[in-house]
Amino acid sequence: MGNIIRIGALISGGGTNLQAVIDSCELGKTDGKIVFAGSDNAGAKGLERAAKHNIPTFVVDYASIIGNFKKDPDKMKLPEDFDEKAVSSKLSIFSEDENLQKIKTFVRTRVVAEAMLLEKMEPYPFDLLILAGFMRNLTPYFIDRINTDSENPRIMNIHPALLPAFPGVDGYGDTFRYGAKVGGCTVHFIDYGEDSGPIIGQRAFEINKDDTIESIKKKGLALEWELYPECIRLFAQKRLKIISVINNRQNGEKYSRKVVKILDP
Repeated sequence: MGNIIRIGALISGGGTNLQAVIDSCELGKTDGKIVFAGSDNAGAKGLERAAKHNIPTFVVDYASIIGNFKKDPDKMKLPEDFDEKAVSSKLSIFSEDENLQKIKTFVRTRVVAEAMLLEKMEPYPFDLLILAGFMRNLTPYFIDRINTDSENPRIMNIHPALLPAFPGVDGYGDTFRYGAKVGGCTVHFIDYGEDSGPIIGQRAFEINKDDTIESIKKKGLALEWELYPECIRLFAQKRLKIISVINNRQNGEKYSRKVVKILDP
C-alpha cells in the first residue's frame, strides 16, 4: 500500500462507477478515499450511494442556472476571475461554424455553474477528480483551476466507447448503431475537447449478432467497474506519466501527440 490519495467525484446519475471506486478503496485494492461526491442533478441516485458510505455530497443545479440565463442574461453574475476571451479561445468542443451566441451562452452558463462547483469543492482538498457519469462538459475555466500543472493532469473520466471513436453522450448506442464488431470503454485524462484527452486504459468486448444495445451496455459496464479503479490505482501509485511522442506523416512532416505512459512499479 502506498500513500492514500484523496479522490473527489462528480456524477449525474446512478453512480455505479462511483460505487465500484468506493468498493475498491474500502477493500484496499485502490490506495484512495472518496472525500466528496458532487452532482449537477439533485435526483442523482449516486448521491444516495455516497451518503451510505458517509461521503459528503453537494449539488449545483446546472438546469436552473441555464434556465435563468435564458430568461434574463443580464442578471447572470459571472466570476470576477473569468476571462471570457481566454476561455473561449481554448474551448475545442465546438466546430468552427458553430453559432457564436450558442458558444457564448454555453461558456457563460457553464462558468457560473463551475464557479459554484469550485466553491462547493473547496472544503474538501483532493488529489484526483474523477468524472463518474458526469454529463456536463467542463470548460477551460474549471479545468485550469484543477490542472495547475500541465504535466500532471488531475481530472479523469470514463467513457462508454473505444475512443477516439464515438465521443459524446451515447457511446454504447453509437457503437451499436454503427454496426461495430467490437465495443468497449476508455479511461482518459480530461483536456479542452470532448472526450479527447490522453488515454490511460481501455477494455474491449465482442459484439455478436444477437446483441442488443442493452446487452452491450451490460458488457461494457462490467468492464468499466474493473477498469476505472485500476486506472485510479495507477494514479495513486504515481505510475502515470504524460509524454510527448513525435511521429512522421507520410509527407515527411512531424507531429506531436500526448500519450500516457504507464511506469513500471
